[in-house]
Amino acid sequence: MKKISTILLLGSILTSGWLQAQDMGDRVITTGVPFLLVAADARAAGMGDQGVATSVDAYSQQWNPAKFAFAESEHGIAISYTPYLSDIVSDIFLGGLSYHRKIDDRSAFAASLRYFSLGSIETRITQDQIPLLVNPNELTFDASYSLKLSETFSMAVAGRYLRSDLGLSDSQDLGAAGSFGVDVAAFYQSEEIVYNNFDGLWRFGINVSNIGPKMKYDDAGQENFIPTNLRLGGGFDFIFDPDNKLGVYLEFNKLLVPTPQDFNGDGVIDQEDDDVYNSTSAIGGIFESFTDAPDGLSEELKEVTWALGTEYTFRDAIKLRAGYFNESDEKGYRKFVSLGGGFKYEEFVIIDISYLFSTSKFPSPLEGTLRFGLTFNFGDEYLN
Repeated sequence: MKKISTILLLGSILTSGWLQAQDMGDRVITTGVPFLLVAADARAAGMGDQGVATSVDAYSQQWNPAKFAFAESEHGIAISYTPYLSDIVSDIFLGGLSYHRKIDDRSAFAASLRYFSLGSIETRITQDQIPLLVNPNELTFDASYSLKLSETFSMAVAGRYLRSDLGLSDSQDLGAAGSFGVDVAAFYQSEEIVYNNFDGLWRFGINVSNIGPKMKYDDAGQENFIPTNLRLGGGFDFIFDPDNKLGVYLEFNKLLVPTPQDFNGDGVIDQEDDDVYNSTSAIGGIFESFTDAPDGLSEELKEVTWALGTEYTFRDAIKLRAGYFNESDEKGYRKFVSLGGGFKYEEFVIIDISYLFSTSKFPSPLEGTLRFGLTFNFGDEYLN
């Protein structure tokens, strides 16, 4: 187990370029518990970190819980594992556990647990001081209920508990911070449409996730926005024959968090500006996030990330995936290509893997890392 000597490395574990972008003077939005925005499952990761409008699977809780109303199996259990910075350390990882149950043909319940371990870290003020060994971690637990409002449209609500145990100051453990979030989601899945040379199926999804209060690690510390986020996407399945299907999906994301800026006009974003920034309420920040970028609409558009992904399915048993994710150079510089695959075993077990190639000049913490997922579907079958 390798030790990391500085807490400053924590920020770069979750994003590839935001520290460097901040050094260049760009207004990068940062939040507490940012691991909530990272794909916890290999299927979504293989399509460029997207899933709001893809077909339902056991990992849909993170992306769009309204999809569970269209689940075809009565029960589903999913396990995922993602190592982080695997070339440097061996004890940093993101793990996930999900479960869903169809209540009847029109509704479903789901729950999931995500856990992010940052390994073991030695903290000290001076070189000669005996270090304090801490094991920072973050986790969320959530539950959702989804309901079909028609044969092609569903909605869902989810509640989420967030816990972040990263509070370190002067080699003292400050304890954990907590908050909660609410998701509101909708999903549309058309009936199969007959075209000239193929059949097709449309999907659209939207999810506003993590609506909730800020997090604070101690009474004297500043409050941190949680990653309230808007996902919007659509996709189309080309059904060539019973054995061959190709899905193409596009997704947009925007953090519903205010943009840091120079409020006092002194040319730098300093503590005085942070005090003004942190005085914004969580709900007020959601509305401000659409219009507060200092450079206007052009900067607001730079705060939108997009992902394009595709999934080829052969006999509902073998799946091949590819995707591309893009973020503005001034807002984090995350850019990568992903590849993945899925394999069905014995009709009820699915194994998923994915791999990421960074196309940014700043390396991704997931560069060269395989993500794994294992799904078990069982019980009665439901036809949509």
